[in-house]
Amino acid sequence: MGQTINGVLRRHGLALAFLVFLGVVALNAEAFLSPGNILDVLRQVSITGMMALGVTFVVLTGRLDLSVGSLLTLLTVIVVDQHNITGPFSAIVMTLLVGLAVGAFNGVLVGFVGLNALIVTLAMLSFLQGLVLLYSGGSNVNVANAQETWFAVFGRGDFLGLPVPVILFLVGAVIAGVVLQFTTFGRRVYAVGGNETASIFSGIDARWTVFWTYVVSGFTTGVAAVIMGSRVMGAQNTIGQGYELTVLAGVILGGTSLLGGSGSIWRTVIGISMLGFIQNGLLLLGFPYYVQWLVTWAVIIIAVWIDLGAKRGRIFA
Repeated sequence: MGQTINGVLRRHGLALAFLVFLGVVALNAEAFLSPGNILDVLRQVSITGMMALGVTFVVLTGRLDLSVGSLLTLLTVIVVDQHNITGPFSAIVMTLLVGLAVGAFNGVLVGFVGLNALIVTLAMLSFLQGLVLLYSGGSNVNVANAQETWFAVFGRGDFLGLPVPVILFLVGAVIAGVVLQFTTFGRRVYAVGGNETASIFSGIDARWTVFWTYVVSGFTTGVAAVIMGSRVMGAQNTIGQGYELTVLAGVILGGTSLLGGSGSIWRTVIGISMLGFIQNGLLLLGFPYYVQWLVTWAVIIIAVWIDLGAKRGRIFA
């Protein structure tokens, strides 16, 4: 009996808890499952979801990227500021290039120099936040002539009844899923995360594989910044603060193992969506905004606990 309970909790514990939560919120907040609210949640999730696609690549290799929140802040400030200076197209290109450059720098330090991923990306988080203040002079920036620019379409537009950010997120998920499942690079990512030593002996250059996962993470954060800037039509110096924890929580909630080698893009899509509905449900139930951070903490702890339980074959030690 105990083994059966352990097995059910290990495989479906989070999903069962989420379904119970949905039922409780739906009974107490009529608007929760309305089409309008669902689309609003998906629109909000598209930003963290886009970031999570890239972070999934990193986590699958057994590494972490805690710099994405500060990188989102920097890139959002850049895309909005440069929109006013050079125009939307060049601002978007510049934003994506900076995202790629920061991801590449992380990749060099972790993949080639061999530094600890947690330390590197935590230090990068601090560096980027300082860089934001240096770039902006501590001032918030807003899009000039917001009603006259096509830049708003990325964050506020709709196409065939769906928000454009949601479409971008789903297209990104399809591309990322195909790369992971059907390309040589994707197989190398899983191999490095599953057993790095064995992957090296099989001829895989783990250094380059890790490097490119950070490049992917930088790029997807750049896309998320374009969506964020377009949606808000402005940027604060703390706009991405805490997003790294939300993204990581969504990735591991979807079942991607922090130990590497196990997980998928579609699990991440489900995980980040679940987290979005949990946060939205708490607000509809009248809980203060800061309760979301407490719930995010709990989600990370429980998801890691279940992940370790799956590895050792039991939930309880």
